[in-house]
Amino acid sequence: MYQHIFKPVYINGIKIPNRIVVPAMVTRLSGEDGYVNQDIINRYVKYATGNVGLIIVEAMAIHQSKSGPLLRISADKFIDGHRELTRAVHDSSDSKIMPQLIHFMKVARSGWRQTIDMLSEQDIRTIIDDFGQAAVRAREAGYDGIELHSAHAYTLSSFLSALNKRRDRYDGRTLEGRLRMFGDVMAVVRSKVGDDFPVGVRFVADEMIKDGYTLADSRLIALRMAQLGVDYISLSVGGKFEDAIKQDGLPPYPYTGYSGERCMPGANYPMMPHIHYAAAIKDMINSKGYDIPVISVGKINNPDDAEQLLTTGKADMIGMARQLLADPNWVKKVAAKRKDDIIHCVYCNVCKQLDENFKKVTCFLWPRNQLQAPDYNPAERPPVWDRDRPLTARYIDGTVKLEWQKARGDISGYDIYRAEDGGEINIIQAKKGGKYTDRSVLGGLKYHYYLRAYTKSGQASAPSNVVELDLPMEIFNA
Repeated sequence: MYQHIFKPVYINGIKIPNRIVVPAMVTRLSGEDGYVNQDIINRYVKYATGNVGLIIVEAMAIHQSKSGPLLRISADKFIDGHRELTRAVHDSSDSKIMPQLIHFMKVARSGWRQTIDMLSEQDIRTIIDDFGQAAVRAREAGYDGIELHSAHAYTLSSFLSALNKRRDRYDGRTLEGRLRMFGDVMAVVRSKVGDDFPVGVRFVADEMIKDGYTLADSRLIALRMAQLGVDYISLSVGGKFEDAIKQDGLPPYPYTGYSGERCMPGANYPMMPHIHYAAAIKDMINSKGYDIPVISVGKINNPDDAEQLLTTGKADMIGMARQLLADPNWVKKVAAKRKDDIIHCVYCNVCKQLDENFKKVTCFLWPRNQLQAPDYNPAERPPVWDRDRPLTARYIDGTVKLEWQKARGDISGYDIYRAEDGGEINIIQAKKGGKYTDRSVLGGLKYHYYLRAYTKSGQASAPSNVVELDLPMEIFNA
């Protein structure tokens, strides 16, 4: 079972032990100085001891611009800290670890932001050289490869964007012009680290903004990246400045608008809303003879779904950022046939809100005030229900109000399961308390609910009693 998830994959000669990836996700655990610290090391060792195949370390700056608590690899003085991180990960498991290298433009609290058409030729030359030097430092620090951040609102992505306003060699009016900056960066990086060092890329398959590029362009962008020698392609969508919501006194944050919502789709979006992008791009590059891994992301947390995507050839690897933040032991639990112990992300996006406010990124599902995910203890006893029927439900004014009696044990939270009209059962929410109001129900349909309490390690209780509600259809008067 799950043979495709646990089938190793090679990235430019580097053996990745399984197909699960934690994409770069800002932690805000570093200080303003940008150094690796023990909290950073602890966060990534959690993924390694959880046996995640490929760990992409959060975006780290290749230049000196201020941007709050953000890792840096912009000078040799940062190498020792990164070496400690890679050593700790490699000592913990067979997981492989690569940093995401980022260059970003300046932004101000007034709302002003620097754009790529403001860059001089010398500015561009400096950026290209900074990528090359950062790649050298990453190799020296013991990383297994690097990832070039060409996604979202940042510099390389802005050159790729259909809204690129340059009118020189990097002319935004042509696809070739938009691709030249990435090509220049790739050429310099390869010249610095050689052909035997994995170089991956993350870019957006759809900008999700007015007049931005879509899959029609991203298929071709991916093909050119493969032609240039990238060793894997990791996909995202959106996350742009163009539709960011302006807040007085704060610099613009590129994940506040619609494109940002699509980048990190919340609970109101269906599961796996972006899988068609990876499938189409993989089909495109494979048809042209390029057999490099394509990573699919976006609300994929069920091992059955992950296995299906791999089995059907719609992806080569599966990225899970928020899910692996919630439970870095996902891989270990699936391998041990303990998938019921998985703590499922409910996509509440508390982590995103913390990042937006430059606060340390944690998960709502962890025990309170904990900076890291709890350790996994398979021997931990699951909770038990004190009563035969702990769950009750009432339909009131268009909502279903659930209440339940606390289970017995070391409880971290409760998963709420719901089925609509006899359809698929899904976790719709996780709560720490004893009540929840479901506001997304429709009169005339039948709903079933039940709960499972879980410990901080994820061991779940038996299901509670099932509550069935046949909701009345609202009567309208002419």
